[in-house]
Amino acid sequence: MNILMIFLAVIGGAVLSVQAAINGKLGCNVGVFRSAFLTFSVGALVTALLIFFFEPKHALTLLDVPKWQLLGALCGVPYIVIMVLAVQRIGAAVATVAVILGQLTMSMLIDNFGWLGNEVIHFSATRLGAVVCLGIALFFIYSSNKANVAATEKNTGQVSEQG
Repeated sequence: MNILMIFLAVIGGAVLSVQAAINGKLGCNVGVFRSAFLTFSVGALVTALLIFFFEPKHALTLLDVPKWQLLGALCGVPYIVIMVLAVQRIGAAVATVAVILGQLTMSMLIDNFGWLGNEVIHFSATRLGAVVCLGIALFFIYSSNKANVAATEKNTGQVSEQG
């Protein structure tokens, strides 16, 4: 079952990258906030249908849970807006790896300190190594982007916003 969950998480990550690339283009054409609004509107509609048809009954409602738990809903707004802006300027790969680095770093802090009611999972050398490796990956992907942009500008004589 854990392997299935990891596989599904990888698929979820792939879908987020596709979403970021599409929203980046949409944001160029109609504006960052309109793109974000469309994402949340369609997401709300689809989620409402999923709740209506598939969500089992729970002992608590949204009005019964601790109010701080409702703040998680706000965390998607900066992500979508930042990705729509970032993908336009630095590309989908750099933006996605940067997001994953931020997610990994924060999730390790949450694990280590047991924040937000989560089980404590302490830092280790291998966990720290994973963050360092991802940071190195970000550096190489960003450097590759800059090199490609510079080569393109040299060949076409154009100036780009990237870099």
